[in-house]
Amino acid sequence: MSISYQADPTNVFAAAVQWLQGTLLGTLAISVAVVAVASVGFLLLSGRIDMRRAAQVIFGCFILFGASSIAAGIMRGVGSEEGESAAVAAPPQAPLPGPAATMPAAAPPYDPYAGAAMPRRS
Repeated sequence: MSISYQADPTNVFAAAVQWLQGTLLGTLAISVAVVAVASVGFLLLSGRIDMRRAAQVIFGCFILFGASSIAAGIMRGVGSEEGESAAVAAPPQAPLPGPAATMPAAAPPYDPYAGAAMPRRS
């Protein structure tokens, strides 16, 4: 028995993107990133790689694994499909204390070595 399935083009692209995301963020990708960061650390310790190249590798790992959060933030900033702003309202803040509530005067900083070399005069 043969099942014929005609996929909607948008679903095909969504499925391809999900497959790509699963491949890039799967167990194999995490293992490769761990090995890359470990090898960069070893090369830094032995002085065989410059700091700029090491930062590029580590920054690339952050971009790779943070891509979904970065994309969600961009989509929130752009707004939804209806053109609404997706800005999140900040929770209400507690009112600031008035002039009656003053902070106590700060004590002078403690110096355990003050006067240790000199005898005290009375």
